[in-house]
Amino acid sequence: MGRKSPYPEEFRNDAVALYLSAGGKRTYAAVAADVGATSETLRSWVRQADEHAGRDHGRGEQSVEGREEELARLRAENGRLRKAEKEWELEREILRRAAAYFAKEMK
Repeated sequence: MGRKSPYPEEFRNDAVALYLSAGGKRTYAAVAADVGATSETLRSWVRQADEHAGRDHGRGEQSVEGREEELARLRAENGRLRKAEKEWELEREILRRAAAYFAKEMK
C-alpha cells in the first residue's frame, strides 16, 4: 500500500495500548507527544488496531451513556475554557492600559 513505517510494530502496539489504557481521558495529541509520534500517526494506528480487533472506529464500542457522559464532560470543559479566556482578555486589557499609562508618565 504505502511505504514501510519507520516505527517497529511493537512500538506501535505499545503506543496504541497506552492510548487505549487512558480510557478516553487523554487525547491522541497528548499520548503521541509522550511517545514521540504525531497525533495523526497514532490515530491511524488506533484505527488499524480497532479494525483488526473488529471494533468500531474511535474508542471502541462505547455505549450511548458513555458518549453522553463524554459530551457533557467536553461541554463543561469548553465552558470552563471560555470563562478562562474572558478572564485572560480582561487581564490583557488591564495590562495594556497600565503599560500605556506608564509610558505617558515616562515622557
